[in-house]
Amino acid sequence: MTFFKTTATIVALAASTVAAHAQSVLQEILSEGVLKVGTTGDWNPMTMRDVATNSYTGYDIDVMTQLAADLGVEVEFVPTDWKTLVAGVTAGQYHITGSASVSPARAKAAGYSNSYFSLATVPLTLKENAGRFSEWEDLNQADVKVAATLGTTQEQQVKAFFPNAEHRIVEAPARDFQEVLAGRADANITSNVEANKLVAQYEQLMIVPVSQGRAPTPIAMLMPQADQVWINYVNTWITLKQEQGFFDELGVKWQLLAE
Repeated sequence: MTFFKTTATIVALAASTVAAHAQSVLQEILSEGVLKVGTTGDWNPMTMRDVATNSYTGYDIDVMTQLAADLGVEVEFVPTDWKTLVAGVTAGQYHITGSASVSPARAKAAGYSNSYFSLATVPLTLKENAGRFSEWEDLNQADVKVAATLGTTQEQQVKAFFPNAEHRIVEAPARDFQEVLAGRADANITSNVEANKLVAQYEQLMIVPVSQGRAPTPIAMLMPQADQVWINYVNTWITLKQEQGFFDELGVKWQLLAE
C-alpha cells in the first residue's frame, strides 16, 4: 500500500511540474510572439516616454528590446505607474517590468529577477537653498516640506528618513521634483541615477551635498511570483549579458554613474 501511495505521489508531482511548465508565460510569449513590458515612462534615464509619439527611450527600454530580440519576439511597452506596477504583473497585464527597486513589500506579491545594478537615495533641492541644507538631518525639521512620488520606494523612505518634516506625496503623472521646482516643497529624494539627470536638465536644482547616499538598493525586474520557469530564463539571460558586458555598455551609454 505504501508503495502505491508513493508512486501516486510521484506521478502527481510530475504532473504538477508539467502543468507548471505549460502555464509559464515564457510559452505564452514564444507562442504569441510578443513580450509585454510594464514601464512608467517617467524615470530618467531608465524609461522616458515621448508623449507626442507615444514612444519610449532609456536604459530599461534598451534592456527589454534586447531581451525580446534574444527571445525572437517583438516587444510591446505597456504604460503603467508606480502605484500599480506590481498589480500589473500579478494581474497579467504584462509579463515583466523594467527596473524596480528590490523591496520586501513588493516581493510579497511579485517575483524578482537577479539584480543587474544598484542605486542609492539622495536629496534634491533648489540651488537657492544651498546654505540651508547640507546634510540629511537638515531636512528632518518641522518647517521643511519633503516630496516623494506615490508608490515609489522613496515614498516610504521620506517617512522613515524625515519623521519630523512635512511629507508631500504626489501621484503620477505628477512628480516629486516638480513640487520642488514649483516651490511647493523644499526638497525631494530620488535615486542618484535620476538625480544626476535632473540637475543636468534643470539648472535651478542641486543635489544636497550629503556625506553619502542612503538605502543602497539592488535593482531588478518584476515578474509573476510563481512562474519559476520564466524567472529562471530571465536570470540565465541576465547572467550571460553580464558576462558579455552588455549592462556595462548600457551604463556608459546612459551615464548611470555620472556625478
